[in-house]
Amino acid sequence: MKKRKLSFLEIWNMSFGFLGIQMGFALQNANASRVLQIFGADVHELSWFWIVAPLTGLIVQPIIGHYSDRTWTKLGRRRPYFLVGALLASIGLILMPNSDMFTAFMPALWVGAGMLMIMDASFNIAMEPFRALVADILPSDQRTLGFSIQTVLIGIGAVIGSWLPYVLTNWFNVTNESAVGEVPLNLLLSFFIGAGVLIGSILITVFTTKEYSPEEMKLIYEAQGEVEPEEESSSLMNIFSDFAKMPQTMKQLAWVQFFSWFGLFGMWVFATPAIASHVYGLDITDTHSKGFQDAGDWVGILFGVYNLVSAIYAFFLPAIAKKLGRKKTHSYSLIVGAIGLLSLYVLPDKNWLILSMIGVGIAWASILAMPYAILAGSIPARKMGVYMGIFNFFIVLPQILNALIGGPMVKYLYNDKPIFALMVSGVSFIIAALLVSKVNDVDDTVVTNN
Repeated sequence: MKKRKLSFLEIWNMSFGFLGIQMGFALQNANASRVLQIFGADVHELSWFWIVAPLTGLIVQPIIGHYSDRTWTKLGRRRPYFLVGALLASIGLILMPNSDMFTAFMPALWVGAGMLMIMDASFNIAMEPFRALVADILPSDQRTLGFSIQTVLIGIGAVIGSWLPYVLTNWFNVTNESAVGEVPLNLLLSFFIGAGVLIGSILITVFTTKEYSPEEMKLIYEAQGEVEPEEESSSLMNIFSDFAKMPQTMKQLAWVQFFSWFGLFGMWVFATPAIASHVYGLDITDTHSKGFQDAGDWVGILFGVYNLVSAIYAFFLPAIAKKLGRKKTHSYSLIVGAIGLLSLYVLPDKNWLILSMIGVGIAWASILAMPYAILAGSIPARKMGVYMGIFNFFIVLPQILNALIGGPMVKYLYNDKPIFALMVSGVSFIIAALLVSKVNDVDDTVVTNN
């Protein structure tokens, strides 16, 4: 049995839940540092609070991938996981900016950090089953299109999430000022709206997408020469043996992912204090001023720009990959992103930073699509979920490292100038681009010139 080709609309609906996931993820990325600073976090401590996010991903994603490979319910194989993940993430979105409600039990800062952990764990529960769903359902020659459409929807959701606080303030006159220790109303409403969109978009995917049945998947495995042993244990210990047996292509992509995500994490954590101090000329400890809130809102606009660019660029990725090959496409995109990050240091004012974010958006689109398109062809189909989860190791480990050393580097190495954390992110992108050439793309079926 062969997998049938899907129409564009079917692929779009299959990935539509990613719009809501990424809207929530964008709200977290653009505003979590600001919220934590409002609750009292020092700029040098931000990366330590963020460490809970990749740590939960390190633990959660392989487990979710392992069990999603073995789950068969009325909702299917992958859909139960991203539905539950969306519900939990929505709770985190609602409660994080309201962490001061729990000060009778513990400081708002610690509650906020806990909500960040819940949100990121929940996004992890939802994201990787979505990646595996594309690989499960689409034939090889549609995978690049499938992951590119995911990237488009990720971009659209992220633009909405990133711009929402700015739009509420500047278009609808929702205040971005608040008392000391309180989150502004524009942020509160943004997080509430994000939670609602997240649930709604996930439900669209759940009700419009049909997964292959266990019997159909067995026939597909057999057609691909992958007959699953009936006696295979479902023990979690299999994750460790699967890790030891990971394909060579996956090992090569691991280093590309490491440096790509080390750079991304540094940008997400330090963008607000870096731009507030380097571009706006503000004291990075004055987190309650109108100027700091304006800088934070502008960072949301900038993050929206790079996500908008990624959504547009993702439409062209299949054609570019067909012309250049997936490896060259990814390498060149990372270099453009590096130039964008490095240019933040020299551009004269906040409006020019939009140009930098165009480059970052090109890299972001490729990071979200190309590694997965390359990886999917090297993974046994019956192990798609667990290997997608294990692949997440190479996303979260660099974030954990950056979380541990990022704050001390800003304080002791960069002399309290977080803009240099973004410069290191640019250099990290360059290293990732160089390492792409070492990757063996074993299933480059859409590429005519590699």
